[in-house]
Amino acid sequence: MAYGFLDIMTTPGVKAAQLANGSRGMWEGLTQDRRFDRFTDSEAAFIGARDSFYMASVSESGWPYIQHRGGPVGFLKLLDDKTLGFADFRGNRQYISLGNIASDDHVALILVDYPHRARLKILAHMTAHDLKAEPALANRLALPGYKGRPERAFTLRLETFDWNCPQHITPRFTQSEVEAAVLPLRQRLAALEAENNELRRQIAENSNRERPRHE
Repeated sequence: MAYGFLDIMTTPGVKAAQLANGSRGMWEGLTQDRRFDRFTDSEAAFIGARDSFYMASVSESGWPYIQHRGGPVGFLKLLDDKTLGFADFRGNRQYISLGNIASDDHVALILVDYPHRARLKILAHMTAHDLKAEPALANRLALPGYKGRPERAFTLRLETFDWNCPQHITPRFTQSEVEAAVLPLRQRLAALEAENNELRRQIAENSNRERPRHE
């Protein structure tokens, strides 16, 4: 089975660069024993745990545009094994990605799990949707309780994906991840403080009992 991601990305220029740098033989004729045009349970779990991703689109001037997208964990939703979707919340109102996909729907995503040093690369075709005209889609992408105001929805039809190696990914942790990690320490400190306070109370009580009374 062909290696879908590299089959798409390895253009003649890339092949020339690989050849010039001595790595062409590593990739030539490479095949994989699994498909990379459908998400599996592994990708679904990874995607569902993310609270942000980076997305590149291509402008009419030929310049790539990279945008950070963020929201609550799970805001990027797996609609089926070839389709992702997310609500487009109002931001700075430049609408660069929206304008870019009007002429070229190709996008590339990178999703990173910093604590576990893992990243997923996705190539897809992106489409904008009117939430009022598609209430079923709006319902699937809804994020109850989130303060962002959705203006539209985006769906991404998967072309292919690939997993990157963990090399050079610096582990980083969110505030909630740090709080979860230190919670047992906080609980232990609180228990020790309570224990110390009780010991001080008992010592003070015993001291008062043993103090001689003067007539």
